[in-house]
Amino acid sequence: MGLLSVSLLLVWGCSSPNESNPEVSFTVPANFPEPVYPFERNPMTTAGVELGKALFNEPLLSRDNTFACAECHSQPYGFTHHGHDVSHGINNLMGTRNSLPLQNLAWESSFFWDGGVFDLDLVPIAPITNEVELGENTKNVLDKLRATKKYPLLFKKAFGSEEITTERFLKAFSQFMLTLVSANSRYDKFIRKEGENLTADEQAGLKLFEQKCSSCHQGALFTDHSFRNNGLFIQGVKDVGRARVTELEKDKYTFRVPSLRNVAVTGPYMHDGRFYTLEAVLDHYAEGVQDTQNLDPLLRQNNTRGIALTSQERQQIVAFLKTLTDEEFLKNKRFAAE
Repeated sequence: MGLLSVSLLLVWGCSSPNESNPEVSFTVPANFPEPVYPFERNPMTTAGVELGKALFNEPLLSRDNTFACAECHSQPYGFTHHGHDVSHGINNLMGTRNSLPLQNLAWESSFFWDGGVFDLDLVPIAPITNEVELGENTKNVLDKLRATKKYPLLFKKAFGSEEITTERFLKAFSQFMLTLVSANSRYDKFIRKEGENLTADEQAGLKLFEQKCSSCHQGALFTDHSFRNNGLFIQGVKDVGRARVTELEKDKYTFRVPSLRNVAVTGPYMHDGRFYTLEAVLDHYAEGVQDTQNLDPLLRQNNTRGIALTSQERQQIVAFLKTLTDEEFLKNKRFAAE
């Protein structure tokens, strides 16, 4: 599989690896860079990952005990809210943004469309406390978990005692999310020379992608982790993107450059889910880029907006993008609710 093991170190306040709770070896795919998550502060264990998965699928995290994180992050669709332009929360309340995929999180140092959270260990707090998502607070969540028979035992297995704290809750959550590594698409196997071949159209699409798209969707992760304005029509739109976090004029209407891994199954697309097909996305870049405030310079070359793409080139790029679908990841039973 071309994978390299990364050893993890035991430090204070973390899971306690032992014979009954062995350490989980995190692996870095051979064609990936080194991860940025600080594993030394939160070594992964079998029981820690098991607890994190249970929490990810636990409706007690919501105010009315009906809605789990897995509702908006469904595995067969790259852990997104399939078919919804923006995510729905408790009482069918509508969010304001499209649900991003959960994958390869060990390589991320900021999260959400505006980068408003800078640490994976803090990510669950945002949806839990958002009034149109889970609508709860961490104190109530922990109290509800303490009142069950199930969770004190799971916390004891993972951390050595039944004490349920915010730190333990968040670290177990991270341990599960860190296991969500997608690196076995047809493209990966082609790149690693593992017996996979791409069709003529797919290879043509790869070359076009490298020429026209890879400035932003770079490397093995298919993102440069930046925030950019890609010329979406914004009249009447109240979402100012990253400027909501930074309060900087230059960040208005800029949003995360998402990874394109599993992009064929993670639609709809853009921060507000306005495009339902990959073809529509490429039509936007070829014909629909607007002269908006802070438009990324890459989309304004030689007094021309957008990316020049013929109809055939768009079809070939779509063919290539479909090779980024990782069926093993989408069907891996280790990630599924039990």
